Amino acid sequence: MKNEMNYYEISREEWRYFHGRGEKYTAITDDELQQVSGLNDRISLTDVSDIYVPLRHLLQMKYEQFQENQIKQSEFLEIKPHKTPFIIGIAGSVAVGKSTTARLLQLLLSRVYPDKTVQMITTDGFLYSTSELKQKGILDKKGFPESYDMPQLISFLNAVKNNVAPVKAPKYSHQIYDIIPDEFDIIDDPDILIVEGINVLQLPTTEQIYVSDFFDFSVYVDANPSLIEKWFLERFDLLLDLAKDDPTNYYYPYAISDRASAFKMARRVWRDIDLRNLNDYILPTRNRADLILHKTKHHLIDKVFLRKY
Repeated sequence: MKNEMNYYEISREEWRYFHGRGEKYTAITDDELQQVSGLNDRISLTDVSDIYVPLRHLLQMKYEQFQENQIKQSEFLEIKPHKTPFIIGIAGSVAVGKSTTARLLQLLLSRVYPDKTVQMITTDGFLYSTSELKQKGILDKKGFPESYDMPQLISFLNAVKNNVAPVKAPKYSHQIYDIIPDEFDIIDDPDILIVEGINVLQLPTTEQIYVSDFFDFSVYVDANPSLIEKWFLERFDLLLDLAKDDPTNYYYPYAISDRASAFKMARRVWRDIDLRNLNDYILPTRNRADLILHKTKHHLIDKVFLRKY
């Protein structure tokens, strides 16, 4: 274990023994694991045992401490304890595997706490719709901070944290590449909520309160940008294969066109939009996370960085 400025740098071999003791117990099957895995994200039951079982133990500790603190604060204020959700933020670049991490943690925590409600949302639903982005003249900045309805996202998290149930979150479809009109995810009195998105650790300049102010623990999924570009293009190739027989799919025109031209467009999107967004707005938030999962080739997590204080 290396002692960095404000993080402990922990190798995979060291991390796997923390609380998990290297055990093979995962409480999930390979089929279940494949169901939560994102497109082109590679993960195995060994990864679950080595990385996610110790992380699950850490989150259990944090959650139980959170509950104790809520009780103590209620005693101090001489008020009746009330339920407050424990919120976990998952951040990182596009195509880095945030969704897999979020869904896997939801599954593992649901198994640990079968009597509790563990829900998950993605901040994609708080993007402005395509028509609104066009109206604002920022369609080419989709994913950048200004493309999100931050007041709506903050209002949503405030309602969840204050246990105003149920709360609606707009739904986003990667198939149509847009917000689905009049469709919502319902967040209803969760004990634990996982919020996944590229923007969850960012510090917007126009808001007095940040998304991360509502988090009780945060994770950043990290990798070298050259690897992320490779995964981005591999995922794009899979999306084209899935879209080739579906004219309603956003990717259909690219799927039936010349594949080389489609990839030229995808590389341009990565260079001019996603990489720029990563360097300017996402990567600078990495050191705000409580824990960093560092990936290398084939999505293998080789190191974990745990914040000291």
